Amino acid sequence: MQKLSQLNDQLNLHDTKVVAVAQAADNGVLKAVKMALDKQLAHFLLMGPSDEIERAANEAKLDLTRSGVDIVPSSRNDAAVEAVKAISNSQANVLMKGNLPTKTILQAVLNKEFGLRKQGVLSHVALFEIPEQKRLIFLTDSAMNISPDLDEKAAIINNAVGTAQRIGYHTPKVAALSAVEVVNSAMSASTDAALLTQMNKRGQITGCDVDGPLAFDNAISLEAAKQKGIDSSVAGQADILLAPTIEVANSLYKSFVYFAHAKVAGIISGAAAPIVLTSRADSAESKVTSLTLAILSSD
Repeated sequence: MQKLSQLNDQLNLHDTKVVAVAQAADNGVLKAVKMALDKQLAHFLLMGPSDEIERAANEAKLDLTRSGVDIVPSSRNDAAVEAVKAISNSQANVLMKGNLPTKTILQAVLNKEFGLRKQGVLSHVALFEIPEQKRLIFLTDSAMNISPDLDEKAAIINNAVGTAQRIGYHTPKVAALSAVEVVNSAMSASTDAALLTQMNKRGQITGCDVDGPLAFDNAISLEAAKQKGIDSSVAGQADILLAPTIEVANSLYKSFVYFAHAKVAGIISGAAAPIVLTSRADSAESKVTSLTLAILSSD
């Protein structure tokens, strides 16, 4: 795929998914809900105080009487819990953050009684459409894991690979990033990358091709990889960029958006259902694109 809009082509409109929105009383979120309903992407359960949701829906010009959208009345404090329980009770397939702190919704997700956590880690998976690039590129993990160890990096790869496979990447190419393309014992990012590559070769990480350490240029540019004499199936044509730390991933994420004017879809993977953590700075279009990725990633 070259465009994020191509995600829409993969949706099965005969298998309608349900999105639970935690504290839905937010103008931007409800504008995205309206756009998604217009495109018949999903049905929605809107959790939160009814009066607040109705006011926000009026501002967003969302008709709450239309088919495919229902309010589930709850207090502000309980909206996240009710949304997560809807997933646990098989009433919804995707969780979406509304007008509440990220910490609040993640606390509900991680609740031991009704939460959505599986074995492994939760990680952010972003998919970018970058101008002048001929392919979409995944980046992980820019939001959840601060300084992941080797096992956590393997789990982060698995989460990203699972998302990529859901949208048609049968064997995605994963570049384990470092500042250099050779192993340097003083740089843990390079040694972890080499170990992840070996784990992939030995079948401990499956469903993808992993190579590293690779510097960013060698991961995305065939010309740069050839100049360094790197011969691999991943170098210069990576589908997934695995950053060594959250600082690296977050900086790359924002550089893509603000310098390269990239479009992006992002979800939290690794839970029992995909999670859309929207930001107030995200456009309604971006929220809908993230919803589409989440819907395609859901069971």
